[in-house]
Order: sequence, then C-alpha cells, then structure tokens
Amino acid sequence: MSRAVHNARVLAAIRRAPLLPGPRLRSRRSRSGGQWSPRMSGGADATRLPVWRIGLTGGLVGILCCVGPTVLALLGVISAGTAFAWATDLYDGYAWWFRLGGLAVLALLVWWALRRRDQCSIAGVRRWKWRLAGVLGIAVATYLALFALTTWLGTLA
Repeated sequence: MSRAVHNARVLAAIRRAPLLPGPRLRSRRSRSGGQWSPRMSGGADATRLPVWRIGLTGGLVGILCCVGPTVLALLGVISAGTAFAWATDLYDGYAWWFRLGGLAVLALLVWWALRRRDQCSIAGVRRWKWRLAGVLGIAVATYLALFALTTWLGTLA
C-alpha cells in the first residue's frame, strides 16, 4: 500500500469518527414528511439523567465556602493560615448562602436535564423519582465528604 493511499484512508476514518464521545446519531425517516432527521440512538444512555454530574456539582457549590480557600492553599496561591481564616470567615458568615446556592444549582440542573428530555412535568418527576432521590443523596454525600475533608485539613493548619 502506498503512502498516499494510507493517508487517504486515515483521513477518511478521522472524518467518520465522532469528535467527542457520546450517543451516536442515526438518521430516521419521520412519519409525516418523509424527510430525514437526526435522532438519538443508544437506548437508555440517551435518556438517562446525569445523576453523578448533577449531584457532585450541587454538593460542591454548597461547600464552596470551605473548598475554595482549601483549593487555593493546595495550589500554593495562598498560605494555609490564610485559607483557614478565609474558610472560617466564609463558613461562619455565609454558610447558609452557599448551601442555598448549592440547592439552587441542584434544582436548576435537574430542571434543565428534565426539560431537555421533555419530562419537566409531574409525570416526569414521578418517572424519575428514584434518580432524583439519587441526585439529592449524591449531593448530600459530596457536601458531607468535602466538609469532613476541609475540617480535617483545618486541624493541620
């Protein structure tokens, strides 16, 4: 096989490959007009709620008052003593604001995910109730784990 033929085959394979991993698109003839339209394929993966991503994001935003200064200290941007002082001040004065922000982010992401799946209704919530409970559980577990970690790191400061 010549070099030009090999390069042409590689380029053709690259053009066919999707750039990002995700559900595959397939063409499906619509019933009404007979025109082609892209539809999601992949069964349950295309319609599942991103439970882990939503839960981790909500829990992280809820504890950002402590995690933010800790991450800055671990990156070397600020000292451990300054991070401890900032985290203490933020937690003492604004902890409930951060928790409410985490809850708001959690609700917004759930609403957005249900809306994208055309399930943003009472019936949709009933259909996804166990996954929504999982989202809340993951968010609370993330909050508690990061709270325990930052409290332990605070004892070392």
